[in-house]
Amino acid sequence: MTRTVWIKADDDVGDWETRKQRITTAIEAGVDWVLVDEDDVDRVRELGDINVAAFRSDADMVDEAEPAAEGAAADAYFVGKDGEGDGTVDLPSDFAGSADLSTLRRGRTGPQGAYVRIFDENYEAFAEAAAEDADYTVVIGEDWTIIPLENLIARIGEETDLLAGVTTAEEAQTAFETLELGADGVLLDTDNPDEIRNTVDVRDAAERETLDLTYGEVLDVERAGMADRVCIDTGSLMDHDEGMLIGSMSRGLFFVHAETAESPYVASRPFRVNAGAVHAYVRTPDGGTKYLSELKSGDEVQVVDTDGNTREAIVGRVKIEKRPMFRVELEIDGDRIETLLQNAETIKVATSEGRKAVTDLEAGDEMLLYYEDVARHFGEAVEESIIEK
Repeated sequence: MTRTVWIKADDDVGDWETRKQRITTAIEAGVDWVLVDEDDVDRVRELGDINVAAFRSDADMVDEAEPAAEGAAADAYFVGKDGEGDGTVDLPSDFAGSADLSTLRRGRTGPQGAYVRIFDENYEAFAEAAAEDADYTVVIGEDWTIIPLENLIARIGEETDLLAGVTTAEEAQTAFETLELGADGVLLDTDNPDEIRNTVDVRDAAERETLDLTYGEVLDVERAGMADRVCIDTGSLMDHDEGMLIGSMSRGLFFVHAETAESPYVASRPFRVNAGAVHAYVRTPDGGTKYLSELKSGDEVQVVDTDGNTREAIVGRVKIEKRPMFRVELEIDGDRIETLLQNAETIKVATSEGRKAVTDLEAGDEMLLYYEDVARHFGEAVEESIIEK
């Protein structure tokens, strides 16, 4: 599931300058969508690159082919504001007579959304009905927040993206974790820049996996001659306990530290992982792998720390140079795996005794790695027999 963060920036928020500041902060923080009034779509487009959803200003429109309004079209249109969805108009006893649902069903071509404030169980049922036709269904809890969201998560399938209204990053985390499945996204209503940024962080954390790293015993470290070595320079700074998973064999990837440590001869480069030879794999955020030789600026790689926590980083540059190499061989559960790493003091790996230069590795050391007994084809795990040696 891909989680999304939306920012609410319609005229309920305040004047245009207030809305503009909220939208600008959201764009800079990495928010996915902004929800505005239809008249603001053009102005949002001028602020930056973000998906724009708009409350419809023409609820009585019948002709699907009729243009929305002069100017740019929104990426999605919502019903519910100043209507039945937000309680401005009373809900009909029979949803078949609902103006909002009727507008949603005959609406413009393209993605449609429903905006529903949950005052009681009738509005909960209304949201469920709207979800049958809406690509996106926003639910705003009033007196109750968690219980209606739990009910809707349990009842609504894949026909809609369920978005929970929140005002803080803490509420967003709860929404993403409710019933383990969580909401597909959140609609954030706040001017606080920290809450906006923290909500994006919560979204990113919800998407990331935690890996079960383990130790393998070093069997041999031997000089292997010259090879084309790859340094991965990312657009992010890495912490002292972070690095990447690298290996010659897809089933066993070695943890290699980022170059965060200072030395008497070389300055630290905390954006860099000296990853080994061009043939080796690096793990990617989708759980796949790429050959180091294939990496280029703009690709994403997975950064992992020694506890197995992961995040993504963008490759800014790849440096390939001829360097002397070591062949490092490990054993885990009777399986032997290996990789090539540059023969240099600046390349550090994680061992059971702590961070260690590859030049100091010895047989008997325990080295951190990610091990999974699967084969890979074009970077994807497959159920077939592949021999790597």
